[in-house]
Amino acid sequence: MSSYKIFVVEDDPIYAKILNYHLSQNPDYEVKVFNNAKTCLKHLHESPDLITLDYSLPDLSGAEMLKKILDYNSDLPVIIISGQNDIFTAVELLKDGAYDYIVKDDDTKSRLWNTVKNARDNYNLKKEVATLREELGQRYNFTKGILGTSTVMKRIFSSMEKATKTNISVSITGETGTGKELVAKAIHYNSNRSQNPFVVVNVSAIPEELIESEMFGHEKGSFTGADKRRVGKFELAADGTLFLDEIGEMSFSMQAKLLRVLQERELTRVGGNEVIKINARIIIATHRNLLDEVRKGNFREDLYYRLLGLPIELPPLRDRGNDKILLTKAFIDAFCKENDLPALSLSPAASQKIMDYHFPGNVRELKAIIELSAVLADGNIIEKDNINFYSTNVLRDILSEEMTLDEYNAKIINSFLSKYNDNITTVAKKLDIGKSTIYRMKKKGVL
Repeated sequence: MSSYKIFVVEDDPIYAKILNYHLSQNPDYEVKVFNNAKTCLKHLHESPDLITLDYSLPDLSGAEMLKKILDYNSDLPVIIISGQNDIFTAVELLKDGAYDYIVKDDDTKSRLWNTVKNARDNYNLKKEVATLREELGQRYNFTKGILGTSTVMKRIFSSMEKATKTNISVSITGETGTGKELVAKAIHYNSNRSQNPFVVVNVSAIPEELIESEMFGHEKGSFTGADKRRVGKFELAADGTLFLDEIGEMSFSMQAKLLRVLQERELTRVGGNEVIKINARIIIATHRNLLDEVRKGNFREDLYYRLLGLPIELPPLRDRGNDKILLTKAFIDAFCKENDLPALSLSPAASQKIMDYHFPGNVRELKAIIELSAVLADGNIIEKDNINFYSTNVLRDILSEEMTLDEYNAKIINSFLSKYNDNITTVAKKLDIGKSTIYRMKKKGVL
């Protein structure tokens, strides 16, 4: 743990020695003593973590000295130590920003010890929070947290950049597994709301009878089981961002209530009367086409336009070209690092296998497949056979790619050749086609 630098400003040399000795009992404290205010001010560039300040100094009053210190660094804890038990003075100094006011008496040493400890604990907590926020900012940096060099992803990054500069609502669409929540987090943590909460509501995961309470909160006794007040997600989001995932699954009646809250920018908890103002930014996501849902009568048109804001449509992984390999290598590196495994690389045949597959589960599926392949690899190279695809709907997966009939035929034959170790006789028998068809296609280079 790094040292905690304390400046002691005290004109009484004996009392200064007492404070210095007392505080120096903690080996983590680095104590420096000054016998007047102006000398201390000249050394503020040394960035002390805390200052104890005698209220009655020969060159500046305690109030004047406090102001100069806080003008230099408003976050610096200043503990006033005074020989006078003056409540009015203490209150005024605390209002002006003093961390604490301690009277010189028999309890000074113990109280000072506890106050410095509390100040340091707060200092460490603030450092941890700052570090976490910095890590979040790095994690959700567009080009670090969300990888992609394809043309379509560059357009996505451009839209995300625009979204960070205003408080406009954002609607993110795309197939399941394309990274909608990751995009929402990146927008939040790169916006001017990044120091405030990012609150997620997965609409599809909340029973219809509970979603109003989940979103808006409820008062104690408002319904059976409401044994205490609950603050809703809108309140928790405060001045941050509320991310409504799978908004297309919301019931029609709840849509009306949400619309009213968004229009009025206020809500009332279930069973309550208090009107609560809201200021959260709204980002929504759905795998559905909301405009189609409006046409079908499943989604309110007025709510649709209220939420639309800046639309961002995430592409399926199959349309992202070489991003597949870029993501694969990133997932391999991350998995090896997290599990203390030696570095792994991808064989050319494995790379081709990944490029040929269309990933109906998108980035989420790719990550799962690659992590398994890293476990299955015997050496330091992931081979083609280490990569296994487990599709849940073969027909849907095949038809999701737009190909000619010849290309579909070639894909089917290649699949069977791989399954039966290139035994053309067996494959021809299984598919009920002539061996000459397979030889002809091989000659044409389509197999």
